[in-house]
Amino acid sequence: MKKRKRILSLLLVCVLCFSMTGQAQASKISAAKKKAQVLQSKKKEAVAEKKKLLEQLESVLDEMETTKKKITAKEDEISKKEDELLIAQVDEDNQYEDMKKRIKYMYENGNAKFIEILCQSKSLSDFLNNAEYISTISSYDRTMLKKFQKVVKNVQAQEEVLKKENAELEKMQDNLIAKQSTVKQMLSDKKNEIAGIQKDIKKNASKLSALEQAAADAARKKQEAASSYSPGAGASVVSGNGTFTHPCPGYSRISSYFGYREQPLAGASTNHKGMDFAAPTGTPIYAAAGGTVVSAGYSGKAGNLIVINHGNGLSTYYMHCHKIYVRAGQKVSKGQNIAIVGTTGNSTGPHLHFQVMSGGVPVNPLKYL
Repeated sequence: MKKRKRILSLLLVCVLCFSMTGQAQASKISAAKKKAQVLQSKKKEAVAEKKKLLEQLESVLDEMETTKKKITAKEDEISKKEDELLIAQVDEDNQYEDMKKRIKYMYENGNAKFIEILCQSKSLSDFLNNAEYISTISSYDRTMLKKFQKVVKNVQAQEEVLKKENAELEKMQDNLIAKQSTVKQMLSDKKNEIAGIQKDIKKNASKLSALEQAAADAARKKQEAASSYSPGAGASVVSGNGTFTHPCPGYSRISSYFGYREQPLAGASTNHKGMDFAAPTGTPIYAAAGGTVVSAGYSGKAGNLIVINHGNGLSTYYMHCHKIYVRAGQKVSKGQNIAIVGTTGNSTGPHLHFQVMSGGVPVNPLKYL
């Protein structure tokens, strides 16, 4: 009695430890999942920012190309103005030289030459025309010189404007080059940031996977601790004259036969591979024949499951057990109390699912009972 109490206390302590460990694991998993969401959000934002930077860089490059074309066009305009200025300066110089020659001529010959020209006039009208001619020559020289000087000044002014515009364009291009360098650096930093976030995501995913695996292992151990081996087996019972003894004697009501059946609950198969014996929780379950326990523990939909290999290609399955009294690798005898009825796994109520396998294929258990 004391021994049984000690075992029960030990089991309760184990369950409590598993529960506390499970809560801690669940907290860590939750934190890792939240971190994964935060990292994914940061990555999404960083990728969006990277896209904007790429668009910005593309815009800067387009603007640089446009400015470069404007600078080239402006340089062509300046070159043309320089040619115009040279021509205007040559015209101005030629006019100036011509005027100097005429002034020199008039100085050297004095007024006598002009008087001679006037005296050669044959009439008053001719005299007036010659006088006007002399005056016109002098006035023409002055007018043309002023005109050429004005042209030179205008071309120089235009050239200065063009040079100023060109300087502004070049300054703009320098600013764009600096902006391009800045955007490239920002883009490089953003790529590094994304790479760092991706590294953190991978690291966190690995941690989360390990935590989930640890949680799954803990859950499995908890299930095993709550459902598996118990030393409280009863005496052996052998009944019937068949190859196998009845695994649940005294409870021969079959709630589900071998073969086709209506689906008892969602997810259950309509092809029933065994036979269900309805019995209250705690009803003893006995080994149908002697053999070796292949498996003894929790197994998903089957709940607490025992599999016994009897040799000659025969094996038996005992599903949905409440408690298990044997371990994997253990030798059992025919009629040995190996478990008690329960409703673990995918079950509609307390019962024993008894399944016979021959050569790895399910067969009707009634042939052996």
